[in-house]
Amino acid sequence: MGGGSALSLAVCLVLAVLAPAVSGDGATLESVPDLVKAMYLNIESFPCVRLLNLSGEIGCSNPGSEKIIAPIVRLTKGSDQLVQPSTVLLPSDQMSDFFLRVSNDPEFHQKVSGVLIESNGANNNLQELSPDGKFPQDAFAPYSNRSHNWNPAGSGIMWNRYDFPVFLLSEESTRVLQKVSEKNKKTDNGYKANVAEFDLVMQTTKAQTHDSASCLKERSCLPLGGHSVWASLPPIKNGSTEHQKPIVLAITSQDSASFFRDRSIGSDSPISGLIALLTAVDALSHIHDLRNLKKQLVFAVFNGEAWGYLGSRKFLQELDKGADSVNGINSLMIDQVVEIGSVGKAVIEKYPSFYVHAAGNSSASNKILDALQSASKSLGSDNVKVKQAASSNPGVPPSSLMSFIRKNMSTSGVVLEDFDSHFSNRFYHSYLDNPAAAAALVARSLYILASANSVVDLMTLNTIKVNVSLVEELIGCLLTCKPGLSCGLVKSFISPSSTSCPSHYVGVFLDDPSGTQFPSYADDTSRFVWNFLADKTSTLAGNKSSCTGKCGDEGEVCVGAEVEGGGRCVVSTTRYVPAYSTRVKFEDNAWHVLPANSSDPMGVVDPVWTESYWNTIGLRVYAVQDSTFDWLILLAGLSITAASYCAVHVGRAYISKVVKRD
Repeated sequence: MGGGSALSLAVCLVLAVLAPAVSGDGATLESVPDLVKAMYLNIESFPCVRLLNLSGEIGCSNPGSEKIIAPIVRLTKGSDQLVQPSTVLLPSDQMSDFFLRVSNDPEFHQKVSGVLIESNGANNNLQELSPDGKFPQDAFAPYSNRSHNWNPAGSGIMWNRYDFPVFLLSEESTRVLQKVSEKNKKTDNGYKANVAEFDLVMQTTKAQTHDSASCLKERSCLPLGGHSVWASLPPIKNGSTEHQKPIVLAITSQDSASFFRDRSIGSDSPISGLIALLTAVDALSHIHDLRNLKKQLVFAVFNGEAWGYLGSRKFLQELDKGADSVNGINSLMIDQVVEIGSVGKAVIEKYPSFYVHAAGNSSASNKILDALQSASKSLGSDNVKVKQAASSNPGVPPSSLMSFIRKNMSTSGVVLEDFDSHFSNRFYHSYLDNPAAAAALVARSLYILASANSVVDLMTLNTIKVNVSLVEELIGCLLTCKPGLSCGLVKSFISPSSTSCPSHYVGVFLDDPSGTQFPSYADDTSRFVWNFLADKTSTLAGNKSSCTGKCGDEGEVCVGAEVEGGGRCVVSTTRYVPAYSTRVKFEDNAWHVLPANSSDPMGVVDPVWTESYWNTIGLRVYAVQDSTFDWLILLAGLSITAASYCAVHVGRAYISKVVKRD
């Protein structure tokens, strides 16, 4: 009994010393989960992950297969030094300079264990941030001048490899970590420090597969990809070759790239273009004489454009193959291409100006410019200006139109942008773009183009108006966290798989791409775009019963199949098209890299982007004692134990003597 009491006393003394270090406050710990919650703080954040191509790796990962633990230090100046391996808490306005320094200073690099980027919303002092290059995806340009600085703010830091974890913090997490770093600064070599624990172990790192070909072979990665969507207005009869009209193809892209995987909002580039196209389709859907137009209107929303123009290149390949995904159209029918690019910054100005970047000086491209200028005049008091881009530009800016030009150099097309020679968006491919729309100009221009050489019905043209409420609703759905994809418009068509902030990262293509008209894993944005376009370009089917998948009659599709109560069958030519590299093939239940084909110039320079597998991704913060303090605790415990043992031994001897005397 005496020995047990002494040991209990020793344990109590040790716990009394440790308790303040664990809880940090006077809260009562009633269970193990309470203890874990008190010890560990899980941080809301967005990771930078490992991506691979045919020549190597980019992005972020733990350097090995173990978690990384390091004390948190906040750097506020580019010249700040680190005295030990540390977790760097970094203001967003220092991001570009910091990562350039890491790439050029090996000694500094060795002391960076991990990086936490503060949310700009907590400070709001950032002037520009673009981790992309000065000429994004320059290898795909259909001209030789690759030195033009389309993106002056571009630092190129997202294309480097970092063997340490990097996370973007939410606004709330930023405030929490700033307080934590201040505590570390005040204690400065005290007995307790707050550390970050990073779990960002990539499967390609564990498998030692450091390029796309090897990781696909070892199945430690998947190719980037998703689903594009196209639709015609009015619907085209499937397989019909009678009375085919030339096509006016209006295109835009739906994905964006970013340093951080799940923070790819990309509002100005390209989501402002997507919003413009969707609202233009809505405006045109109210015109009743579209079948009488000389040309057929077709709309395409491409996915994967930020990673090698995956969607547009695959779309053109499907046209060449005559695949089911493009049934009803072919490449020879495409007469003119109008791409809606970054249009968000133009409408911020008092008198918005748009610039038309043409592919060559063909008469067909000039007709597109004329149509846009005529449309701007028809808008009258709205003072929308359309200007031709500077002739000193090397060609069209980075855009999906490049895929069409490289496929056919005689392509007649233009890109509508809010800039002339340089991006007006200072946050291109960052997580800080801002949205807007120019749908009225686009809708009226397309109507003029589809009228061809016939006299444009001015009364009809002037009735083409944009639903401003729809524009605002799309901005809320596609570009904000609240309501985000949980908005009423999206939920009227699909049941979104994610309720978090919308991200327009392309994702990965999981398995067999066949049967793409009913993909089981198309992302929320693609499914919403498909349903929206199918609805707006449709005529009501004869069978008005609800549907949950396929409709009975040819040419019919089920809109809103995911919503409660089922959808409705409509007549619409709306299709999914797979969007992944033309250099990969799914065969024998696995992905394989195909050799380059000289007849496909864009395929020759295709990096073939893939994304590494991972088990879990996590970031948490907790306090640890200095090792010296741990040794003191151990020594104190041993001393108490030894003293207890001696006390018990002496006590027993004393009691034995007393008993013998009695």
